[in-house]
Amino acid sequence: MIARGLLELVVGDITREGSDAIVNAANTGLRGGGGVDGAIHSAGGPKILAECAEKYPRGIRTGEAVITGGGDLTARFVIHAVGPVWRGGKSGEAEKLRSAYESSLARAKEAGARRISFPSISTGAYGYPLPEASRVALETCIHCLENDPGSINHIRFVLFNETTFRAYARSLDALLRGAD
Repeated sequence: MIARGLLELVVGDITREGSDAIVNAANTGLRGGGGVDGAIHSAGGPKILAECAEKYPRGIRTGEAVITGGGDLTARFVIHAVGPVWRGGKSGEAEKLRSAYESSLARAKEAGARRISFPSISTGAYGYPLPEASRVALETCIHCLENDPGSINHIRFVLFNETTFRAYARSLDALLRGAD
């Protein structure tokens, strides 16, 4: 528990989440791709891609997030967030990643979603190192739970594998202990 909310880490398949909203680690064109993006579009069906094309024909910039319906998914909404490509940490990657999480949380709040599930944004094909990415993700979500209680009350990180889960668990432990 953090403030009046729950932050949870699990290994699993984000497309099977029953949260109000799941977050898609999208690309700037919002036209589907590999990894989490491909899995969400595949499981959610063509409605999600069609809505992306209709509402956001020019895509979005890195650090932004937009929302669509959930298509054939259990989740009511899909929030498409674009994280940064890792370029060594000197190109504003942390700020862009933080912005992707903040924008996702803002879209969820606007839609009235109280439960949101995140993947590990930017740590797959975009190459963001897990220790750094997990810390940014968790700091941002903890800040949301502590400073906006009652809005979003359950944040769940649905992580692809044990390696990713362990990285997030280490970062969460360090943050909760107040370690740098």
